Amino acid sequence: MTATDTGAGPEALRRRALEALTAARDRTALLTSCVEDGELTAQHSPLMSPLVWDLAHIGNQEEQWLWRAVAGREALRPEIDPLYDAFQHPRASRPSLPLLAPGEARAYAADVRTRVLDVLESTPLEGRPLVDAAFAFGMIAQHEQQHDETMLITHQLRKGPAALTAPPPPVLRSGPLPTEVLVPGGPFTMGTSDEPWALDNERPAHPRLVPAFHIDTTPVTNGAYLAFMADGGYTDRRWWRPEGWAQIREHGITAPLFWRRDGGQWLRRRFGVTEPVPEEEPVLHVSWYEADAYARWAGRRLPTEAEWEKAARHDPVTGLSRRYPWGDADPGPEHANLGQRHLRPAAAGSYPAGASPLGVRQLIGDVWEWTASDFLPYPGFAAFPYKEYSEVFFGPEHKVLRGGSFAVDPVACRGTFRNWDLPVRRQIFSGFRTARSAELD
Repeated sequence: MTATDTGAGPEALRRRALEALTAARDRTALLTSCVEDGELTAQHSPLMSPLVWDLAHIGNQEEQWLWRAVAGREALRPEIDPLYDAFQHPRASRPSLPLLAPGEARAYAADVRTRVLDVLESTPLEGRPLVDAAFAFGMIAQHEQQHDETMLITHQLRKGPAALTAPPPPVLRSGPLPTEVLVPGGPFTMGTSDEPWALDNERPAHPRLVPAFHIDTTPVTNGAYLAFMADGGYTDRRWWRPEGWAQIREHGITAPLFWRRDGGQWLRRRFGVTEPVPEEEPVLHVSWYEADAYARWAGRRLPTEAEWEKAARHDPVTGLSRRYPWGDADPGPEHANLGQRHLRPAAAGSYPAGASPLGVRQLIGDVWEWTASDFLPYPGFAAFPYKEYSEVFFGPEHKVLRGGSFAVDPVACRGTFRNWDLPVRRQIFSGFRTARSAELD
């Protein structure tokens, strides 16, 4: 069963929801059991919450939406709601709160989950927008996986030896690839109105007219980015927007986050391991400003969000928009690097089975890709089920990222999924690819 199969019976929907919730909780357990409790309560960076805050927040959101809103039951721990409200307390201040201790947070999340599984078993999955096609259960599974990615970022920021291990990505490449692909101009359908677990900012489906453009076949690699650096990219003001130039000068930024120079070699720190920067992998941990500067240096630009989605979803033969570049089937390990399987991006050009109809590679997985676009609502947008998921972030302050990274679970990644962040952010698993307008040919 695919996520678009809205005609699926209630038992199939329950099974899909159960699998998604279980996968998320298994990952949460891994991320919070691989370090000592003292590491859970520590703040490894002011940019991030203590891991134990994320753990209890996951349980609290599940209680609020599935136990209270869906089942209509009384609150289990109403007194902790303010502690785990992300809008009341910025991340830097959360260590000073009277948070649940690790053991108590685990017990609370487990208690909520036990109750929620009973709710899933007994709730009719129709008749209310919140439960139609098991939406609320899918929303909570996505929420937990999003926090799992956040916790993985915290693991990358923590000091000390590696706490997580994973095998390298498989070598799934074909022969030489063109450097760019031409995406023909014309209309396509952007967004979705029928993906049952799509979130409000992905809706509704609507037509977009996109002029012809060229887009990189793969994300920009470390090797290509090293050429930008070697050519004085971080010292030449011509390539930088004023805000980006001010940012790198103020903070002394001369390379992607977690990189350092050792003699004639660039090294990176990745989840507690220091290693040479692999030139064939997509560049990672760069801000929007860095991506934009590279694109200007290369005589190109970042793709707009609409261009990115057309490259990822539009099938020029049928005229239809696919769920994923490869089609409508859920992601498999042959399609994309997702789900924290490898703890690093795969080499550029990998996953030929995941290519778009026009041959663009790795649009899903590996690295979040910065786009040129501000995070704005689609025509006909309606906040659901709460304004704080998307609506309060709309505006020019946030830039859109698309495609997901190796840290994203398939339940929280699809061709319509939209991520957003401040253009200064570098700790996230962000990279990019570039584009150019076809009329410049």
